[in-house]
Amino acid sequence: MSTRTRTSGNTALNDQPRQLAPQKIELAGRRAHFVGIGGCGMSCLARLAKQSGAICTGSDKLASPVTESLEDDGFDVVLDQSASTVPADCDMLIISAAIGAQHPEVVEARRRGIAIHKYAALLGNLMLDRTGVAIAGTHGKSTTTSMLSHVLIEADLDPSFIVGATCQQIGGGSRTGHSDILVAEACEFDRSFHNFHPTHAVILNVEEDHMEIYGSLDAIVEAFAVFARKLPAHGSLLIQHELPHRMAIAAGLKCAVETLGFAPQADWRIELRDGRTALRHRDKLVASWHGAMPGEHMAYNAAAAAVTAHRLGAPWKPIADALESFEGLDRRMQLLGQRDTPGGPITIVDDYGHHPTEIDTTLRALRRHYKPQRLICIFQPHQHSRTRFLLEQFAQSFSEADMVIVPDIYFVRDSEQERHTVSAADLVDRLRSRGRQALHLYPFDAIVEHLQVISRGGDLIVTMGAGDVWKIAAAMKCDGA
Repeated sequence: MSTRTRTSGNTALNDQPRQLAPQKIELAGRRAHFVGIGGCGMSCLARLAKQSGAICTGSDKLASPVTESLEDDGFDVVLDQSASTVPADCDMLIISAAIGAQHPEVVEARRRGIAIHKYAALLGNLMLDRTGVAIAGTHGKSTTTSMLSHVLIEADLDPSFIVGATCQQIGGGSRTGHSDILVAEACEFDRSFHNFHPTHAVILNVEEDHMEIYGSLDAIVEAFAVFARKLPAHGSLLIQHELPHRMAIAAGLKCAVETLGFAPQADWRIELRDGRTALRHRDKLVASWHGAMPGEHMAYNAAAAAVTAHRLGAPWKPIADALESFEGLDRRMQLLGQRDTPGGPITIVDDYGHHPTEIDTTLRALRRHYKPQRLICIFQPHQHSRTRFLLEQFAQSFSEADMVIVPDIYFVRDSEQERHTVSAADLVDRLRSRGRQALHLYPFDAIVEHLQVISRGGDLIVTMGAGDVWKIAAAMKCDGA
């Protein structure tokens, strides 16, 4: 596949940021107002901007431990989002990709001629003065970023990082360290990662997703190629060896490129046996550890974190020790506990998986690790557009589940028109046609009641999805405590 510029999806790729020299966003002495500052990523971004000399304020809808912590540290946070909350002397407005053009603070900023920067643009700009590390891929980003951040902390490298999930072991989802290392997830949605300027990057995998943005797999591959071309000659790329599009993405790069995978030909080779991961560099064993999180995908994520940490200066022994001690993060094969039934205990797990590959891989890992009598999966599809584009892949991804319960599709970002193109019942029909026991149930209370009736000793119940399906697992755990 050629990596030359092409027009795909709904964006002309020859208009991408790779054609432009990075434009520095000056922060020192300037007032930056963060819309939705209570978010994990936005709060850390505000702290990083303050480190760079900016005067930071923010707004949010509700108070939270994050907003309270910011206020304790001297940030002016307003629990209101209207035109009046934009400071009179505001120099720039920082917004996430979820903030629309009609948001009252955005409208006011435009009226007053205030510069508006998206979250990814400012985060990428902050990498210009640091050793930026960007973790990209269709899935596994949060887990790998959390693992890497934990390793760097344990190796006394004092990183800053932003993770798109909560990992209590590393202090939540963000940290402002005092070294020049800045680690962040590089999200491909809306081509946000094209705003980044990393020194080192990891591409874990590339698959069909966000098809409402890209329109084709070719366009996704090209977007990752554009991202890779942002790496400097003195930087590095670690990329999945088994990736079919690896050569198309890495072609012509001036930085060092190495591969990671399970194949003998990989530069960094992973071996997993009885829960123990061994990492070899061109046949030389460099580290091994016993991971707490089961599955080949978790061993792969950990190995990606290990190689990257070593590139940043961490010795192998502290790397292996840190990966041994990593306890996991919220909603990634998270064991919530057990619930007693007359026939014995049932195990309750919660997971964020919302892409067919994630579902298939996670269910296989859970099956091998827990060896349940029955594996019952409550899967909440995330977005109607993703469900419609990947419906057949979703239908094939539940082969390890004995029963699949599908609530309504989680509605976010899509248009009302898209909302009527596909339903949870369509996925249930596809599952049944493949011999899976499946049903559509809603609301969540009805699913909890159904599980209380049908569950029996030896069952493993896993809730999966990027929406609020975790509430079902929490209700089952609390009710059974």
